[in-house]
Amino acid sequence: MARLERVASVETPASAPRYELRVRRRGPADAEYAIWQLPAAATPHVAAPTRVAGLAGRNLQLVEHRVLKRLARAGVKLGAPARRLTRGYALTEDLALTLGLLFRALAPMRSRGNMRAVAEGIEAMGREEAAYWLGMAMHRRRPRRVLTALRMLLTEPRPRGKEQGS
Repeated sequence: MARLERVASVETPASAPRYELRVRRRGPADAEYAIWQLPAAATPHVAAPTRVAGLAGRNLQLVEHRVLKRLARAGVKLGAPARRLTRGYALTEDLALTLGLLFRALAPMRSRGNMRAVAEGIEAMGREEAAYWLGMAMHRRRPRRVLTALRMLLTEPRPRGKEQGS
């Protein structure tokens, strides 16, 4: 298991849930980003760190520039961790909600155009809407259906061939 190095970069009040972005480099151009919820006074039901979402590989490379921009705007500067070393960065609740939803929605996708549309739609969401969708994706009985519905709402419908009956 990889060692975890924590880097305190954002101060959050004690009354707010605590989230952390864990970045692990597996190679020169191969990284993995994961959002974790940490135990806090605001969330007594969370006894151990809980993984919210993660993204790696090709899908992360397609949206990494968006993620890095959002992190930079929030004041989180990612250093270059050594191989097999995981670094943890404290996140605000708003940023963690948005990134967690983005990672969960994009993980199984393949179409670059649809991934761009979903990423833009999630970035345009307000805090409440992102929290609603992430909560539904994390706590529903069939979370994949929730994420499929979100993807369908954020992407353009495919043009069909000939309309039947016309």
